[in-house]
Amino acid sequence: MAEARTFRLRVRHGKAGRLSMLSHLEITHALERLVRRSGLPFALSQGFSPHMKIAFGPALPVGVGGTDEVFDVTLTAYVAPDKALSALKASAPFDLMPQACTYVEPQAPAASVAFPVSSYEVCLSCPLESMRVPESVTLVRKGKEKELRCADFLEGEPRLTPEGFTFALRSKETGSLRADAFASALLAESCEGGVAPAIVSFTRCALSA
Repeated sequence: MAEARTFRLRVRHGKAGRLSMLSHLEITHALERLVRRSGLPFALSQGFSPHMKIAFGPALPVGVGGTDEVFDVTLTAYVAPDKALSALKASAPFDLMPQACTYVEPQAPAASVAFPVSSYEVCLSCPLESMRVPESVTLVRKGKEKELRCADFLEGEPRLTPEGFTFALRSKETGSLRADAFASALLAESCEGGVAPAIVSFTRCALSA
């Protein structure tokens, strides 16, 4: 018997306000509930414990918002993108609001790997007079230290802005550099011997290939 045709809907959405303090796992649960409430004909996996066929974009650290986040949900029937967007918006909280819907081919890269470059904007309590980019960042995972060279992950040079600074990081198959860890290291390096300004807001403003 021929396999039923399915349709892969890619949804762009935000993550703002209090929802910025949710973990990636909590956000994925919220998005699944959003799709269920919308009434869209989502597909289920096969097996003993079927679950929604949904895939999420790159994770954000707790406390970091996003203006261009993404997830893919597989539908069992075609729904016009504008109607799908309206249904999702009607079921979404303002801080997780869907912004656009498009269909992607079944063989297209998964949302988690389709956009390896993340661009960030950091607003500070007071601007930096100058900026020094750290050579490396030391992370502690499961009691073990790991040193990552910033140059291996940076896309271009970080830039000062009147409000703070911007930067872009590329994730790799071998791992990634957490945006919050890099921002903290950059502030420590730039304000060595002094008090670093506080981070007022931290936002991923774009996902790209």
